Amino acid sequence: MSTDPLVVFTPSGKRGHFAVGTPVLTAARQLGVDLDSVCGGRGICSKCQIAPSYGEFSKHGVTAREGALSEWNAVEERYDQKRGLKPGRRLGCQATVQGDIVIDVPAESQVHRQVVRKAASNRVIQMDPATRLYFVEVDEPDMHEPTGDLERLERALKAQWDIPAIRADLSLLSKLQPVLRKGKWQVTVALHKSHTDTIARVVEIWPGLHEGGLFGLAIDLGSTTVAAHLTDLETGAVTASAGIMNPQIRFGEDLMSRVSYSMMNPGGDKEMTRAVREAIDTLAVEVAKEGGIDPTLIVEVVFVCNPVMHHLLLGIDPVELGQAPFALATSESLSLDARDLDLTSINTRARTYILPCIAGHVGADAAAVALSEEPGKSDDLVLIIDVGTNAEILLGDKSHVLACSSPTGPAFEGAQISSGQRAAPGAIEAIRIDPVTKEPRFRVIGCELWSDEDGFDAAIAGSGITGICGSGIIEAVAELRIAGLMDENGLLGSAEAAGTPRMVAEGRTHSYLVHDSTDAGGPRITVTQGDIRAIQLAKSALYAGARLLMDQRGVDKVDRIVLAGAFGAHISNLHAMVLGMIPDAHLDKVTSAGNAAGTGARIALCNVESRREIERVVRQITKVETAIEPKFQEHFVAANAIPHKTAAFPELAQVVTLPSPNFNAGSGGGGGGRRRRRG
Repeated sequence: MSTDPLVVFTPSGKRGHFAVGTPVLTAARQLGVDLDSVCGGRGICSKCQIAPSYGEFSKHGVTAREGALSEWNAVEERYDQKRGLKPGRRLGCQATVQGDIVIDVPAESQVHRQVVRKAASNRVIQMDPATRLYFVEVDEPDMHEPTGDLERLERALKAQWDIPAIRADLSLLSKLQPVLRKGKWQVTVALHKSHTDTIARVVEIWPGLHEGGLFGLAIDLGSTTVAAHLTDLETGAVTASAGIMNPQIRFGEDLMSRVSYSMMNPGGDKEMTRAVREAIDTLAVEVAKEGGIDPTLIVEVVFVCNPVMHHLLLGIDPVELGQAPFALATSESLSLDARDLDLTSINTRARTYILPCIAGHVGADAAAVALSEEPGKSDDLVLIIDVGTNAEILLGDKSHVLACSSPTGPAFEGAQISSGQRAAPGAIEAIRIDPVTKEPRFRVIGCELWSDEDGFDAAIAGSGITGICGSGIIEAVAELRIAGLMDENGLLGSAEAAGTPRMVAEGRTHSYLVHDSTDAGGPRITVTQGDIRAIQLAKSALYAGARLLMDQRGVDKVDRIVLAGAFGAHISNLHAMVLGMIPDAHLDKVTSAGNAAGTGARIALCNVESRREIERVVRQITKVETAIEPKFQEHFVAANAIPHKTAAFPELAQVVTLPSPNFNAGSGGGGGGRRRRRG
């Protein structure tokens, strides 16, 4: 039995006997305890902070007495004066074992620290990024031992960090010598090694200990919007987020119109590639500015996108994606230099990773949703809908996962809507219509008050009321249905038939007046018959895609529904179901996942193993092609009614009774509502 002191690490529970005088960091490394260090135990990075515990620990069979660790030393004193150590903390590289001791490794001191994805979820991201920082002391050159600076850097990394080999490009080599000499042969290097790499590459080098951080971008490249999340590669924290409209919209609002533009205009694909790359480069600068960092500290980028955006980002003509069999140039994941994609505003040696695509119309964004929401690990049957211009739909459980994409168009994003706009301060995001008075009340982005509450006008004085965004138009159309101002076929009644002067005649159709501030120089915001038609087309495509996957599984009902997408978190479950965007389900079983594709990108950015995992998972997902499935059109037509022409919505009927007006009796369109009621 060893007489050496016993060291127990928590929370891992790993334990071992170590000779008196052994540094805690050394003990941790020998036991495989997850204790961080950038400086390699030189007492200058503070990553290896530990919290010793004293007293009797019957659970561990240890009594830890004062003096079980060495005295506070000059290195710790200097660090504490300069930076400050929390009370009770020690530096693991300085404190040495003197007796039996229990040592806690705080979350921020763990290499593979866990980051909670969002407050409402138990899902965590295990930090294991492809790019890491290493502080090394390099031997000075010696005339008697003729070796190059790069070779001596490689030798130092092998001796001090057990990294067998490195490579560096010409741009790094050109700065290597001055940096080594400026740092007096002490430097910090950022090494990138992804799951497919056998040799680590040096992406950056700094003199001395670099403490400015290391960052990556998780980018969700959508058809209408591009969202970027600046992520700290050491902690996993999102330090800033920014979004812009995809400039390719000017070439076509939906994907197929962009494919058509490429077909009809020689060089059109190159034009679209150039536009989106410039936008991403601009966005990188914007998000770095918001995060208060130098853009050159961004050393890695992960992209998720649909197949057409995937090809246009890569500079590949998407023409083959416009016709059966919808062949991708490649469906594999890609690891590239950022400069290959003309990203010049970030670090010149930054690396990019693009998640794999599932199939010709189901892209890396759907793969990212699968990585984030893990339908293949679900005990119950889950339907995940990533709402966007091109909706990605997943249905599955532990036995099998199906996927399809549905061309919803940009209406859900506020585009093609008469008063539509992107989600920004001043946009109406929620609306309620009183079923008796037919009067509206609404809330705008940037203000918590409703429009009929005291103080609303003062609160929105800065932004004004500017338009209606995606979540607002969804609620508006559903509220018109609930209030009996619109029939199940989507027809708006006249002022006479609907019983309110807010119904305004516009030629042969009618509009509902939400807000009019034209007297004060503001906009007149209405919901037009054309707006409702655009929403009907979008929601029908969404429902039909989901229904198609349910047919493939042989089910009429799913256990739960997850709404994802940039505004998934802002869609009211009740209104989505009244509209018939989603199949009938108990409202408690409909939840939001926020931007799941963006979260999937961030997981892949922060954890190398997740890249290997999603590359395996996509091969097991079955793709259903909506474009060639005969039943898709059948489902689409039936789903044009609100909520649906033939499907019963019994769960919805428990919480809301939908009126059955018929504003076009000649068309025979009024009976569907009565046939469907409370079935």
